[in-house]
Amino acid sequence: MSGSRLRPALALLAATLIAVAGLIAVAPGAAAAVEDDGADCPVSLPGSFPSTAKLPDPFKKIDGTRVTSKTDWRCRRQEIKKLAERTIHGPKPVKPASVTGSVSATNITVNVSENGRSAGFSAGVQLPSGTGPFPAVFAVGGFGADTATIRASGAAVISYDPLAVGKEGTPRNNKQGAFYSIYGASSGTGLLAAWAWGVSRIIDVIEQAGGQFLKADALGVTGCSRYGKGAFAVGVLDQRIALTMPIESGTAGVPILRGIPGESGSQGLGNAYGEQPWFGDAFSAYTGNPAGLPVDTHELVGMVAPRGLFIMENPHIDWLGARSGSVAALAGAEVYKALGVGANITYWSDVQDGTHCASRPEWRTPLQQNIQKFLLRTGSAAGTIRIAAKKAGNLAEWRDWSTPTLTDGPGTTTPTTTPTAPTTPTTPAGGACTAAVSVNQWTGGFVTTIRVTAGAAPITGWTVTANLPAGAVVTSVWNAGRSGDTGAVRFTNTGFNGSLSAGQSTEFGYQGTGTATGTTAACAPG
Repeated sequence: MSGSRLRPALALLAATLIAVAGLIAVAPGAAAAVEDDGADCPVSLPGSFPSTAKLPDPFKKIDGTRVTSKTDWRCRRQEIKKLAERTIHGPKPVKPASVTGSVSATNITVNVSENGRSAGFSAGVQLPSGTGPFPAVFAVGGFGADTATIRASGAAVISYDPLAVGKEGTPRNNKQGAFYSIYGASSGTGLLAAWAWGVSRIIDVIEQAGGQFLKADALGVTGCSRYGKGAFAVGVLDQRIALTMPIESGTAGVPILRGIPGESGSQGLGNAYGEQPWFGDAFSAYTGNPAGLPVDTHELVGMVAPRGLFIMENPHIDWLGARSGSVAALAGAEVYKALGVGANITYWSDVQDGTHCASRPEWRTPLQQNIQKFLLRTGSAAGTIRIAAKKAGNLAEWRDWSTPTLTDGPGTTTPTTTPTAPTTPTTPAGGACTAAVSVNQWTGGFVTTIRVTAGAAPITGWTVTANLPAGAVVTSVWNAGRSGDTGAVRFTNTGFNGSLSAGQSTEFGYQGTGTATGTTAACAPG
């Protein structure tokens, strides 16, 4: 074939590949090659949404149908993104017309131009020992997960100053920083989305450098407290981030927004909205009405899938809303499970040191494992969920939807349904109490919630015997005492949840390794 005839054929092939890009399978947990893989998905947002106290169904599309295939998730994810931009964060603009800069062993510079406006900012770089190019982790605000462990694991640290991009301490009608120099001081976009935009522009420059010092396809992000909020937003809003690691992010971070008002001591939505312009301006309509939100943060957790996600929380400081954070993680993990990558999410609030933003020994091993798996691509450790008993949320209370079994190919439109969480109730002789089992299963591990309900008469105590499948091992429990960890495991009430009036219910939970699907349970009073 002549060159003149070959070129149109190659162009046609390239166009075809682009058109079916959403149907091409990628390695589980791999970062996308673009900032927003679903940007081509048509999304039409309605003018209003029904209010619901339950968490919205992440698998229910705007048109009322449910996701049925893994490839459907690409455009469903885009719907969630647009809803979050409208109500929570404000819009994150696409890549500007001009992004230039440089990468060295110690520094990254960024220069941005759009619509006649220009701005610039920079970030510091600390390389690990060895020969590059290296994977790298953005440390929002300069700290987050232990940077010494990150570098010792073989990844560089990029010290990113978000305040140069979106400054705190400014009124909403006069926001400052590189983002607002480009898009206007009265932009409705909040600081968290602006900070995420700044990281995206740094990634643009790293890509342009062509592997000089840093690998553009092996990037992570971490941050603690307000910078944990920022790290979460970065990972949610840029699919080139392979590993997202927010720490103690609190309100406006990982915790479900619907849960904050009911979680004693947590920072209120209005308080967080007023403290700094973290949220987008439009969130003002929901500070007293989170039930009116068409999305919640569990769906933002799901937006990170199938990429790596390691959420670290502190249960010792009520202000941080760790109970609501555990619900976000459990519900978001259902998206990971549906996509067949349940092993790619880790949640860990079971820590001893209550100091805010401490470097905790409990997190060191999973941090190393996540870096090896998602950045170095030399590991395969499964994620785990370790929830502190004092801040254990109950997903069953927050959802009225179930997790679908998604096919690998293109899905078909099906009528919407209102499923309920799977349960396996059993009633002992006499009907004094029942035990209903709900399992959140992922590859290699699970969290089980058991609802204990008194029968026609009150009870003053209860014992539940859970019969675990072979190979399942209980590793931790909350709201109950435990005897045994495999086979028939006995759970007894604590001092505060043993007395139940007729028909009243209480719940406890446990976490384990292996497969818990098929667990049965029986309840006996006393």
